[in-house]
Amino acid sequence: MDKEAILELIKTGEGYTLEFKEGLSSTIGKEICAFANASGGKILIGVRDDGRITGHKQNNADLSFIQDIARNMDPSFSVQIEQKDDILIVHVPEGKEKPYTVHGHFYLRIGANSQQLRRDDIRSFFQQENQIFFDKKGNLDFDMDKDLNDSAYGIFIEKARLHSIDRGHLLNNLNLTTQGRMNNAGVLFFCKRVTPFFMNATVVCVLYKGAERVDIIDKKEFDSDFQANFSNAFMYVTSKLNTHFIIKGKERENRLELPEEVLREAIINAMIHRDYFSQGRVHIDIFLDRIEIYNPGRLLFDSKDLGRISIARNPIIADMAYRLGLIERVGSGINRMRALMATYGRTVKFTTESDWFRTTISREAMAVEKTREKTREKTREKTREKTREKLINLIKENQSITTGELAERTGLTSKGIEWNLAKLKKQGRIRRTGPDKGGRWEVI
Repeated sequence: MDKEAILELIKTGEGYTLEFKEGLSSTIGKEICAFANASGGKILIGVRDDGRITGHKQNNADLSFIQDIARNMDPSFSVQIEQKDDILIVHVPEGKEKPYTVHGHFYLRIGANSQQLRRDDIRSFFQQENQIFFDKKGNLDFDMDKDLNDSAYGIFIEKARLHSIDRGHLLNNLNLTTQGRMNNAGVLFFCKRVTPFFMNATVVCVLYKGAERVDIIDKKEFDSDFQANFSNAFMYVTSKLNTHFIIKGKERENRLELPEEVLREAIINAMIHRDYFSQGRVHIDIFLDRIEIYNPGRLLFDSKDLGRISIARNPIIADMAYRLGLIERVGSGINRMRALMATYGRTVKFTTESDWFRTTISREAMAVEKTREKTREKTREKTREKTREKLINLIKENQSITTGELAERTGLTSKGIEWNLAKLKKQGRIRRTGPDKGGRWEVI
C-alpha cells in the first residue's frame, strides 16, 4: 500500500475489516483471530482510535512476536507484515479453516469490535451459515454508471462524515466491492430501487383495523435504497401511533405513545440481521394493541443469550448501519429497548422461531385520556422510586460504586443510572464528594 492509500484508509475509521492500535501488545492476537474468523482485515499499529498517527517502527522482535501468535493459533495461521513510513500494517487474510482460536479462545469480528464467543456459538454459526455472507457476494447485475444512486451516496457521505475521499477508494475501504464489482451490501445501500436486484429486500408495512390479521386499513411496501426504506418505514409507523398529552406542572408536553428509539432499534435490527437468502421480507404489522416487526432468519446463538451477545449474519451491512449512527455498540440494543419500554409502562418481547425472528411491542388499544395518563405516570413514578431506593441501598453498601456497577446490579442502562442519580441529588438525598474518578457517594 502507498502512503496516500493508507491515509484514506485511516480517514474511513475503524470498522469491520480495519483496526487501529497505538502500540503493539498481546491483544493483537485477539484481533488477528477475529479477522481470520470473519472476512479478513488490516491492523494498523501506530494509529490511535481517533485516527491520529502516533507512529510505530518495527524491529525483529515485533515481527517474531506477531508471527508466533499467528503460527500458534489453532489451526496454525499466517499473516503478512508491512512497514510504511511510521505505520506497521498487519494484513490478516480471511481464514480457510474456520473457526480459529488463540490461547484457547474464539473471537469473531462484529462491527468495529472483536467479540469473544463460546466454542459452541461460533461452531454453530459457521455450520448454520456455511461460511457464506450474503452481503460480501459480488453482484453481477449492478452497473456502477447506470444504477448508482448519487443521492443515497451523498446522504451516506454526509451522515458518516467521510468527505474528501475518492469514491472508488471509499467503496473499497468500506468493503462494498468484491473482486472489482459492487457487492450485495453496496447494492442495498446505493441502488435506486432494490427490487430489480432483490425482490425480497423491500419493507412491508400493514395497518390493521383491530387486533387480528383480518381487516387491512392501509398497506405500504418500500422499495428504495436501505437508508430510505428504513426512514420511510419508521415515519410510516410513527404516523399511525397516538400522541399523548402529558401535564407537567403548568406545561403540557406532546409525547408519542411509544418510545421512538425502540421503534428505530426494532426496525433497523430486522433489516440488518434478516436472512437475505430467504425469500421472506421484513414485515411491520400495526395492530390496535401491538406492533409486530418480524424478519426471516433464525437466531444465530442460544436465545437465552439475547441481549448479552450478538453475531452479525450480515457484518458489512451492520458496519454501514453503525457508521450511519443507526445502531450503537453491537449487542446493546435489546436491553436498551426493554429499559425504555418499562419507562412507558409497556413491554417488548422477542420470539425466535425456526426461520423467523419477531419483536412484539405492546401499545394501548385506544387513545388515552388525560386522567388515565396521570394514573400511569403515578405508577411509573412508584417504579422509579423503588429503583432510586435500590440505588441508595447499593450506595450504602459501597460508597465508591461506579455507574457501570450500578447499571450491572440494577439492569438499567448507564443513561438510566445517570438520570436517577441526578434526581436523587436534586432531591437532596445523595451527594458526590471528590473527583469524578476516585470520588465517593454520600447518602444524606
